[in-house]
Amino acid sequence: MSDFADRLAAKVGDYIFLRRSLGHAFEMQAATLKAFHRFVTKQGHPGPLTGDLAIAFVLACEVTPNVRARRHAVLRRFAEYLTVFDPTTGVLDPQALPRSRATPPARILDDAELARLLAAALDVTGRNLMRGRTLYTLLGLLASTGLRSGEALRLDRTDVDLARGILEIRQTKFRKDRLVPIHSTTRAQLQAYASERDRTFPRVASPAFFLSLRGGRLSSSGLGGAFRQARARAGLDGDHPRQLRPHDLRHRFAITRLVTSYRAGVDVQAQLPLLATYLGHVRYSDTAYYITGTAELLGLAAERVFSLKGGVR
Repeated sequence: MSDFADRLAAKVGDYIFLRRSLGHAFEMQAATLKAFHRFVTKQGHPGPLTGDLAIAFVLACEVTPNVRARRHAVLRRFAEYLTVFDPTTGVLDPQALPRSRATPPARILDDAELARLLAAALDVTGRNLMRGRTLYTLLGLLASTGLRSGEALRLDRTDVDLARGILEIRQTKFRKDRLVPIHSTTRAQLQAYASERDRTFPRVASPAFFLSLRGGRLSSSGLGGAFRQARARAGLDGDHPRQLRPHDLRHRFAITRLVTSYRAGVDVQAQLPLLATYLGHVRYSDTAYYITGTAELLGLAAERVFSLKGGVR
């Protein structure tokens, strides 16, 4: 490890501590800075932090342009902090990677595509059969509950009440804890995974519910790598404007719940506050972001409107 990497590790730790002491959750930003330190260490870069080094880091990852722009912004603010201690630190151009305001729509899988994805997840085994089992169970949980992937990865064993079928979601995006009831079929899958996990890792000290190949908590990068493999195996890579992400399963869950309500003749407007609470949103506008106008959803909504108007077309 270079002297620059050593100094960088210390300053990254200090900066994360400072931001969190000011009341910021600073989860994704901290992950970006730690990934940057790993990048610098692997490259053996002698320093200092420059605009070219920041660009090289954000372009090395297979992510969307907007994610690259967000990561560059994190490094730019960190560079401003680092300049106090290292005057040779470069000034990062805020326009180097501008964000696009045109956000591609989420990719909503139909039932057949979701089944293919889950089947492919089981087949992503690597050196350990538990890798596929973990991915299969995790993706099934995301699809059946609409959890954020980070919320699922942060689940501890004590957060998963399999007797009552309730998940305790902590450290959420909006720093509000919530309880999420799960369907009996989801509970059965989680129980099956937990039993197989404990047979595979009988002496693991990690409190995490979902484990990596080494028996520690499964990381977001570990999920991302396995998900990309499953996506490719399922034949879901293609010309869609946005590649399928685990977060798209959250969109799918919200739409599926509304479609189910329309078909059951339930007052959908009355269901929105319940859906918002279940998803962990503080405003209905946050929930509306997930309600993409699919053909099925729009068709059911139109039928409801016309029926309320006496069938006039």
